[in-house]
Amino acid sequence: MSMIDTPAQPTAQAGAATDPGRTSRRRRRRPTKITEQVPRHLRAHLTAYLMITPMVVLLGIFVIWPLVYAFYLSFFEMSFYKDAEFVGFDFYKYVLTDPEFYESLLVGLKLALMVVPTILVLALLLASFLATLSKRMAAFMKTTVYVPAVVSSVVAAIIFVFIYQDEGFANWFIGLFGQGPLAWLNTASTALPAVAVPAIWLGFGVSTLIMLAGILDIPESYFESARLDGANFWQRTRYITIPSLRNVILFLLVSGLTLTIQEFQLPLVMTNGGPVNATNTPNLYIFNSFRDATPYATSYSLTAALLLFLVIGTISLVIFRVVSSEKSSDA
Repeated sequence: MSMIDTPAQPTAQAGAATDPGRTSRRRRRRPTKITEQVPRHLRAHLTAYLMITPMVVLLGIFVIWPLVYAFYLSFFEMSFYKDAEFVGFDFYKYVLTDPEFYESLLVGLKLALMVVPTILVLALLLASFLATLSKRMAAFMKTTVYVPAVVSSVVAAIIFVFIYQDEGFANWFIGLFGQGPLAWLNTASTALPAVAVPAIWLGFGVSTLIMLAGILDIPESYFESARLDGANFWQRTRYITIPSLRNVILFLLVSGLTLTIQEFQLPLVMTNGGPVNATNTPNLYIFNSFRDATPYATSYSLTAALLLFLVIGTISLVIFRVVSSEKSSDA
């Protein structure tokens, strides 16, 4: 049997070798799937790309395209009564040579310097305190702190207008220290700080909760080791809490500056930009320019808004470059 079976194997192999059709069918590959044609690193993140696609499409339709089109329109003098006329960079020259535009930027920066650092410090202190409370007490305090966030800016502005009146709470309070009543909203030196107070009140709650979430994300072992080494509350805050919250602080800093510089409703309702433009923020300046009766008001206000966009973008870029943060370096 072994003598008969032994030559059968090379015979079969020889038959296969002499049959080119069989060899070609054996070597024929399966049809390549579409997913196999995609690079491996793209296939690994395909789900993530599919999830962000709707947001990217919406961002392109409602943000990127309107922004590009706005830059295009800024080179034209637009009017409701005649066709648009190409004027080049004329409106950029008009805005950049207007002293009120620079004054409004300065007012916005002053307001941001009053509001944002105050919110960051108060939010950090209160969030550190909330992290030490029991769950029931912390839940009650978080609800209380968040209440101003659901209040409309217009409603808050009206409330603080009554507070700053001659017989309001603010003058009553300083009267306890022997100070006379002040015209808070009608004096150039006090009008902007008076607007900053409700801005702080409105943004304080959300910033506190964001800061609290960052604190609760810090491993408790860090604080326990610091307590064993004899570190007090301020030392733990300085050497553990603040370094661990650098990304959260960076986010609140950039978003706070961006929103505060563009503050519009509070100065509009409380002072209408006065007195003597002391509270005339950039957005209020653009709004008043748009309401102007001149035929080129639309083009002028559009150009001013684009320049404000560039200024805020530059400030944000500088902060990301200056502030030491892992997220800023990634960006």
